[in-house]
Amino acid sequence: MKRRKKRMAKIIDGKLISAKIKTAIRAEANTLKEKGIEIGLAVVIVGDDPASRVYVNNKKKDCEEVGFSSFEYALPGETTQEELLKLVGELNNDNQVNGILVQLPLPPHINENKVLSAICPDKDVDAFHPENVGHIMVGDYKFLPCTPAGVMEMLDDAEIEVSGKNCVVIGRSNIVGKPMAMLLLHKNGTVTICHSKTRNLKEICAGADILVAAVGKEKFVTADMVKEGAVVIDVGMNRNSEGKLCGDADYNACFDKASYITPVPGGVGPMTRAVLMKNTLTSAKMKNNI
Repeated sequence: MKRRKKRMAKIIDGKLISAKIKTAIRAEANTLKEKGIEIGLAVVIVGDDPASRVYVNNKKKDCEEVGFSSFEYALPGETTQEELLKLVGELNNDNQVNGILVQLPLPPHINENKVLSAICPDKDVDAFHPENVGHIMVGDYKFLPCTPAGVMEMLDDAEIEVSGKNCVVIGRSNIVGKPMAMLLLHKNGTVTICHSKTRNLKEICAGADILVAAVGKEKFVTADMVKEGAVVIDVGMNRNSEGKLCGDADYNACFDKASYITPVPGGVGPMTRAVLMKNTLTSAKMKNNI
């Protein structure tokens, strides 16, 4: 009996790709600086969530790396919705600020949708404002949500064709799942969105040429959910029992079946941050009619 040859997936290195993107952004930022145009990103964090603090610190580092000014607004957990909306209004009118990012999640007493809708669409570098979401739907967007756009950059860098492929997205969040499906659709993928109520999840996933996992559950995607030669994009960011970062896919098991796979950490995460910088640059260029 012939033995199945063990497949070795190619790793899509988010660190490497994001570094290339940030190098290009820095070059553009330097050119704009020579014309007297400074670029600034305002990051607002409410409360002391440890994961949020790590993300905010990373965004500050990214700004330094690409030559942007970084403005941090760390507000106490008891900040009222009115106080937060007042700050957003001030940042909307601040000429030094090109991008506004309100770190999620917000404390339960604050309505996230109201806050996100208050951000000026031209400064909404997360692309969560309803106006920007509508633009993404019809395909004439200024900004794209950072994580789905980062995934598309990875597919592009690896020269993975989306057109005509069966694409399955596990997760239907407004931040990742839904916009991810739209971006794959814009590239002519045939897209299925799976969620907690999906029947025959394993079978649907096993038919995917490109499988995107955005669930938030460790080892949710098992090897029997992956078709031989599929592309596995792991958006998950979880901590295992040892406290180590891990994704939604059982990496080692899926590695043997996939043609391409993204690691966690070092996969989609760095790409999300790079796209945030790219969106902030785009905002500055729009403001200055460039």
